[in-house]
Amino acid sequence: MHLAYPAVLAALLFCTGLYGVLARRNAILVLMSVELMLNAVNLNLVAFDVWLRDALHSGQALTLFTIAIAAAEIGIGLAIVLAVYRNRASSDIDRLRDTAETDEAEELPDDPDDESGAEAPEAAEDPATAPAGKAKKAEATA
Repeated sequence: MHLAYPAVLAALLFCTGLYGVLARRNAILVLMSVELMLNAVNLNLVAFDVWLRDALHSGQALTLFTIAIAAAEIGIGLAIVLAVYRNRASSDIDRLRDTAETDEAEELPDDPDDESGAEAPEAAEDPATAPAGKAKKAEATA
């Protein structure tokens, strides 16, 4: 068998996985696309190992390590996605932000046209509402 057949198939698999990573918004589909890319690399490793007739079969041995790493990666990735889904009720990548939210958003002035940088008098922080902002932050990270 020629080397071109598995190499072309691996290139198509890798391009399909790359498209899935770049175009998908669901975290689980992105993980599946990464697995598709890793399978394309494994196919190339085995094809070149057979083509070079390596006595040690180093391409096939490296493929076994890649499969083990991919299994660990998908296990950890799915655990992270499930934890995020439980906390945020969405696995949409665009909707996810940093897990720690800051109080800086609460300190921004309400008037976006105000270029002077001075705070509005009503936006001044009230000591009674300061613990509420910290409570929101603690609740968001819990």
